[in-house]
Amino acid sequence: MKFGVIGHGFMGSLHVEAVKSLENMECVAVCDIDSMRLEALDAKIKRYREIDSLLADEEVETVIIATPNKCHKEQVIKAARAGKHIICEKPAAMSSSDLDDMLQAVKDNCIVFSSHLQRRLDIDFQTIKHAYECGAVGDVYLIKRMLYGYHGNMHDWHVHISEGGGMLLDWGVHLIDQFLYLVDSPLKSIYADVRNVINFEVDDYYKVILRFENMVTAEIELGTYMLSDKPDWFPCHWYLCGNKGSLYVDNFEPEGKIVRTNRLLTDITDAAGRYIGPTRSFGQPEPGLIVTEEISWVPSDANDYYRNFVRAVRGKEELLVKPFEIRRTLSVLEAIWESARTMKSVEFE
Repeated sequence: MKFGVIGHGFMGSLHVEAVKSLENMECVAVCDIDSMRLEALDAKIKRYREIDSLLADEEVETVIIATPNKCHKEQVIKAARAGKHIICEKPAAMSSSDLDDMLQAVKDNCIVFSSHLQRRLDIDFQTIKHAYECGAVGDVYLIKRMLYGYHGNMHDWHVHISEGGGMLLDWGVHLIDQFLYLVDSPLKSIYADVRNVINFEVDDYYKVILRFENMVTAEIELGTYMLSDKPDWFPCHWYLCGNKGSLYVDNFEPEGKIVRTNRLLTDITDAAGRYIGPTRSFGQPEPGLIVTEEISWVPSDANDYYRNFVRAVRGKEELLVKPFEIRRTLSVLEAIWESARTMKSVEFE
């Protein structure tokens, strides 16, 4: 399959390198308004300054759209009308209504369309998903996902509302998609606290609580200015809690354990039979109470996203990231903004 990439910034350049590294795929053209970015390309890759010129290139079968978020709607519709299959960077659209217009153009022109939600293929997420599905910690009641940063400010166009900036439209799309892909149950309610702590225009902190019909609660917390001086401080965490133990995963290079107790507290009296209160549940564990197990890490390759897309275009398998899933994630984002605005829980499905 021959690809054209629209937008050769940070993500666009990663797409170019990924496609170049994969068998039976080739990046044949790149479009960017910045001529200096185009100069860094391999000589054999065609360079365009205008999107219409790339879309007119008959050699290009699929386009990868890696431009600022505000551009996605117009460019997806143009690409669909030009007969190109489409991978669009997340978020695919700024709203579910915009996405509906894009999907109509995709349908009208018989185009295969997906969004680059490749973090479904992260090793930490695949490991959490396997542990959840196989009951590694029993019946799960809580799943937490935490992502913390030191630097506060974001970068480039991400600091502007008009460009589609903010952390909900950046990492939030990935995190919400992961939970919707993980928990196979209707989502019943959403509560969110969304703030701009350091940034003037866009969100840089949020806590989101999702309640599913199967009684699983999902909690997402992200902050770009949440600090610690601990030498073992990790910016990235998963926490899976069940009635037979807990599983934690830390860091982008994941490490973690399954943690259990070898017995449960059966009474809260001392040797003389006197009531001593509930603090024994929260104090330091006595020696030998805590036992750990190694995690069975699930191997995964983010480049399988591209392989899947090619096979889907060729009619050999279903898309990993389907349009209705993209729309569901955008609808959750809109409910998050509504909850934050009203300071109330929002009913969902």
